[in-house]
Amino acid sequence: MSVLSKQDPAVHEAIAAEYKRQEEGLELIASENYTSQAVMEAVGSVLTNKYAEGLPGRRYYAGCVHVDTVERLARSRAKELFGAYGANVQPHSGAQANAAVFLAALKAGDTILGLDLSHGGHLTHGSPVNMSGILYNATHYGVQESTGTVDMDQVRDAAKKGQPKLIICGASAYPRAIDFEAFRSIADEVGALLMADISHIAGLVCTGLHADPVPHCDFVTTTTHKTLRGPRGGLILSNKDWAKAINKAVFPGTQGGPLEHVIAGKAVAFGEALQPSFKDYAQRILDNAQAMAGRLQERGLNLVSGGTDNHLMLVDLGELCSGKDAEEALEKADITVNKNTVPGEKRSPFVTSGIRIGTPAITTRGMGTSDAIQVADWIVDAIHARNDEARLQAIGEQVKELCGRYPVYNDLAI
Repeated sequence: MSVLSKQDPAVHEAIAAEYKRQEEGLELIASENYTSQAVMEAVGSVLTNKYAEGLPGRRYYAGCVHVDTVERLARSRAKELFGAYGANVQPHSGAQANAAVFLAALKAGDTILGLDLSHGGHLTHGSPVNMSGILYNATHYGVQESTGTVDMDQVRDAAKKGQPKLIICGASAYPRAIDFEAFRSIADEVGALLMADISHIAGLVCTGLHADPVPHCDFVTTTTHKTLRGPRGGLILSNKDWAKAINKAVFPGTQGGPLEHVIAGKAVAFGEALQPSFKDYAQRILDNAQAMAGRLQERGLNLVSGGTDNHLMLVDLGELCSGKDAEEALEKADITVNKNTVPGEKRSPFVTSGIRIGTPAITTRGMGTSDAIQVADWIVDAIHARNDEARLQAIGEQVKELCGRYPVYNDLAI
């Protein structure tokens, strides 16, 4: 970044500081990961200069022959990776992917049914502060507080009562497997469409380590980062009946020109995920999550649902401290998590009673189960020492030493 450092040292300094933070600290936010250098190179390429409204072969601008090649690669690789009929790689984010599905499938005021945000759902699944809850009649199902898991009988009751046009399955803070076939059965009972948002588990789905939503759902949306380990962006998979409508809902329905440099990064990431080594990586994510969850429980922390089936765990701190306090203490120890609501939440969503922890990023670094257990110990130690600055600093030094043994990027020029 020699040009940037000379032209705009303030921006360069901030980027360099962030690079240092990522290298020297533990990233345990379940929705974050590290892309390969090849993905970053594609995203930082000259494709950022090209406007390309429309689809490959049907653009509103000239000069798109090469971005057409890239976008076709991204689409074909996504379809191969997930076994889908249609793939639109243009959504700028998971939220915009969901918005495009709503535009294609719903009219304003139609009823949708999704997992409640405070029970592990997502803003775009009908939260009243999001357009999904403002433009549509949002109803919700939740998890049983006693088990922390979705009760399909409750989902069925909610569907029969609300008669939704669209049912949403998927979550942002749900540590257990999702039964897409059972959701399909309920959707058929009430005549609803079914959308799976697999933003968190996409890397597990495409490797066969989580149940596959594609055969059961009309639409599947996902981000392309998280467990998929690509650039920040969105993706919509659809069946034959809906592919054309989805393309129209993305452009011109909800977006203008696609970000072809990001689509190039998606193409690279999909290509990486098609390699046999990616399944090994995804399995290590699960192994690390199991090891970390087990150790957290051994050390006395309460995990919602009693454990995890995927890449994340949700810790209910109860009266020990708030999620905000835990998040702040861990950050002082160079361990990054996020505060999170838990079922039966009694605190403000800005304070919360829980923290969400995930293993994709540390697995990308090459850390294994013994490291995950050590990290779990540091998490518990830091939470208990949350008012002891010296102890938190000492943990941070141990964290830095561990991270030094597992660099994210060996030869990245900043």
